[in-house]
Amino acid sequence: QVQLVESGGGLVQAGGSLRLSCAASGTISLIYVMAWYRQAPGKQRQLVAQIGIISGTNYTDSVKGRFTISRDTAKKTVYLQMNSLKPEDTAVYYCKVRSGGSDYWGQGTQVTVSS
Repeated sequence: QVQLVESGGGLVQAGGSLRLSCAASGTISLIYVMAWYRQAPGKQRQLVAQIGIISGTNYTDSVKGRFTISRDTAKKTVYLQMNSLKPEDTAVYYCKVRSGGSDYWGQGTQVTVSS
């Protein structure tokens, strides 16, 4: 089994920055996709950014130019650098890893952006 541990969330003022990290541990095969999702109160969980072994990176339109997803393959870690944060970015952020035929989810980390 694979475990994902997230960190880096917190409270920040609009225009500020945060960097989220998600580290995978345990036995894991080839990681095809690492991704970040977020879920705001009363909203469905939505993909924010992902990085794939072949497909490269992609972002939801609302974060393009502000967020950057990256990974350290050796450390089995994915990062989300979030700049120019806006109040609408407030949500619980979840990382996800797709390896083989299975998806693995982190516990979520709260990001709150004040206006």
